[in-house]
Amino acid sequence: MKKRNKKITAGILVIGNEILSGRTIDQNISFLALWLNNNLGIKVSEVRIVPDIESKIVTNVLSLSKKNNYVLTTGGIGPTHDDITAKSISKAFKKKYTYHKEAYNILLKYYGHKNFNDPRKKMAKMPTGSKLIYNPSSAAPGFMIKNVICLPGVPSILKSMVDNLKQYLVPGSKIYSLSISTQTIESNIANGLEIAQKKYRKFVDIGSYPFFRLGKIGVSIVIRSSNKTRLQSCHKTIVKFLKKKKLKIFKGI
Repeated sequence: MKKRNKKITAGILVIGNEILSGRTIDQNISFLALWLNNNLGIKVSEVRIVPDIESKIVTNVLSLSKKNNYVLTTGGIGPTHDDITAKSISKAFKKKYTYHKEAYNILLKYYGHKNFNDPRKKMAKMPTGSKLIYNPSSAAPGFMIKNVICLPGVPSILKSMVDNLKQYLVPGSKIYSLSISTQTIESNIANGLEIAQKKYRKFVDIGSYPFFRLGKIGVSIVIRSSNKTRLQSCHKTIVKFLKKKKLKIFKGI
């Protein structure tokens, strides 16, 4: 893993008809966003979901790769006819779509000659020049080409692979967060939060999230920043505002 930089962003591209149809509930977006933010200081700037259509994959991969330091795709690198992510990304970057020698040998060893059929061989095909992301769960590797990282759609397999991905990522500045919970409604504190956000707009992101818990209506305020001093200053400003309104703060960090 390389030296930390300042602001590093990533886009996430979820690929699969099963997500768009509602048949499968995506679990990878929240996992990847938390992992990137908390472990590497990489901010997820955008998430897109596209079907298993080559033209849509190509268009969105190119768009996201130009806007972000990294693009992480999930889904579409398996053995079936609708797994077209690797082929589509080869086309996007004008790379030959062919067998990756190391990936082929990994899968051959895993399945054995007798069971290494054509669909399984397909999982070793990817753009030329790809770097492998090793898979400790089911052998079939993901890959990275340029700034695009291709991971499987199965959540448990994806989670097992992210540690092998770190070596390719340049971390951003560490992102810190503080939270405050108060018993009120959002409209009652909206103006105060807007003033605080304008004051710290270059340094801090402020989010408010209503909740209903144990029969009580409340709002959780989450503030995030790579600047610890500004974060703490913003936290004090919001606490002071809430106390001035005589609101009960029942959770603060």
